[in-house]
Amino acid sequence: MSPKRFLSVALQATVVVVILSLVVGQFLGQPVLLSFVETGSMQPTLDPGDGFIAIPTAIAGDIGTGDVVTFEAQEIQGGGLTTHRVVEETERGYVTQGDNNPFTDQDGGEPVVQEAEIVAKALTLGGGVVVIPHLGTVAMGFQTAFESVQTQLAVTFGVRSLQGTQGLAYVLFGLSAVAYALDWYTDRGGRDRPERDRSRDDGTSVFAIVLILALVLMATATAAMVVPGGTQEYGVVSAEFESENPTVIERGTSQEIEYVVPNAGLVPVYTYVAPASPGVDVDPQRVYVGSRGERTTTVTLSAPDETGYYRLFVTEHRYLAVLPPGVIDELYGVHPWAPLLAINGLLGGGIVALGVALFRGEPARIRSRGSRANTPSYRRLLRELYK
Repeated sequence: MSPKRFLSVALQATVVVVILSLVVGQFLGQPVLLSFVETGSMQPTLDPGDGFIAIPTAIAGDIGTGDVVTFEAQEIQGGGLTTHRVVEETERGYVTQGDNNPFTDQDGGEPVVQEAEIVAKALTLGGGVVVIPHLGTVAMGFQTAFESVQTQLAVTFGVRSLQGTQGLAYVLFGLSAVAYALDWYTDRGGRDRPERDRSRDDGTSVFAIVLILALVLMATATAAMVVPGGTQEYGVVSAEFESENPTVIERGTSQEIEYVVPNAGLVPVYTYVAPASPGVDVDPQRVYVGSRGERTTTVTLSAPDETGYYRLFVTEHRYLAVLPPGVIDELYGVHPWAPLLAINGLLGGGIVALGVALFRGEPARIRSRGSRANTPSYRRLLRELYK
């Protein structure tokens, strides 16, 4: 492959990765390294449609006053991911405000933001947010197109699984297959070209197709692990009296609540349910859920001595049971993302290794390039037959 062709392919791949990370992030409700704003509440820092680099809180470090964060809002525009600046830290959480807003989110009715609700922090350099102009505008256009395609396919074939995050992976795989089919069809005319011209076309290797299959598998696996997890909120009232309502708890005491962990998939999962705020305990924290099964764990909520309304949180991480539980435990102890990366590496690496083993590292040609006897795969086949 010539340097010019390599740079062209690399640029196209980069654009695809950027757009997919934004679209998938919107489907997951969790930024994937990149995010964007849709309104003007953060002007002049971020204009509508501007993108930014979103560092997950798991690796971003401590959140402080002045940081621009993306959090799961409860009231702002009906709830959902919101990107605003932290303007104050309190004992009960963070006070946030859009740079272009005259009042804080909490003055407008948004509860104090808890650390468990913050999903990412915007990357800053020299005290300013690193802005990627108009990136969100492009991403929103692609997202609308993807959703339209998914809806049309789901209606046409009557398959509900073509919608949502899992459906996104199916659609991408289907579009890749269509692209290769069109590429093969349009290249058929190349048989009439002189041999000198045709010899310059490198063709498409089976290894590239195997790599695409591996990426689709990893995307589907990631969606299966990330989408059902997340943060669960409990609104607890610390009261002066006992109550039959499990979230109205006499101050200074505790109440146990059953936490249900369903698994709608065919692959068993290990689910970790962990406290994400003071006043919460979970036992057991790791739950094994079989194929299309359901298990429970116990969440203990403690009411503070001071009466009032409190928001308590637990976080749920789930992993496909393709690794031994001891290995997942060790990786989870390092970082909640570590098992996810290991599982994706196992699945994707397994597909790639299988492809390499089947084709012995040789790039098998998809297109015809003249006489079949001149292709590496055909010569290899003849050698095997006449040993």
